[in-house]
Amino acid sequence: MNPKCTIKAPFFEIGPKSYLYGEDVIELAKAADAASEKYDVDIIFTTPIVEIARVKAATKRIHVFAPHMDPLRPGRGLADILPESLVAAGAEGVMLNHVEKQVSLSTLRQTIQRADEVGLTTIVCADSMAEASMIAKLKPNIIVAEPSELIGTGVSVGPEYVEAATRAVKDVDPEILVLTAAGIANGQDVYNTIIAGADATGSSSGVAKASDRAAMVDEMIAAVRRAYDERCKK
Repeated sequence: MNPKCTIKAPFFEIGPKSYLYGEDVIELAKAADAASEKYDVDIIFTTPIVEIARVKAATKRIHVFAPHMDPLRPGRGLADILPESLVAAGAEGVMLNHVEKQVSLSTLRQTIQRADEVGLTTIVCADSMAEASMIAKLKPNIIVAEPSELIGTGVSVGPEYVEAATRAVKDVDPEILVLTAAGIANGQDVYNTIIAGADATGSSSGVAKASDRAAMVDEMIAAVRRAYDERCKK
């Protein structure tokens, strides 16, 4: 397990993917930074690789992650993403195996090991509970359990899935944080997911395509805080 992971529950992940670019990414990162401080909620901001340095320079509190990397070492590898280069640019972590950028299990194992070597926190995606359980054996810091068929649909997972996916990971390694997402479109979706027992949730299109992105970020992070606090009181 990477000892440098400082992210704690409850937390939230925002990934603009390729919905946004340039200054829109920077403005969204600033909105996330403000909401993180306002509600005392850790936020992973998975920025396009070319914006890592600018996002890091423009923010103080969010955790800046890259959306992918390769397990290569310094040397040959034109257009591959070198782990050391992400660290040099200011990234704190990396997302791996997203449904839009899947890798083989052997490559995933090598890439997690390389991330550990250079001090990058790993957040690894799984599109089924069986895959989540299998990936947990590779000891990433965080697992994203989201059914791929719901990604970008605005239809979120139910409490039964949240509970089962969390258990599938924690039964293998209780130290791994579990983010349950897919189809998170508003604050109510966020609330429902966190209150059901998830360590975290997140959103891409629900934030990036909102008419007022900053307002949507505030709504979602407020919901994280409210749900988690209510859950802890039970």
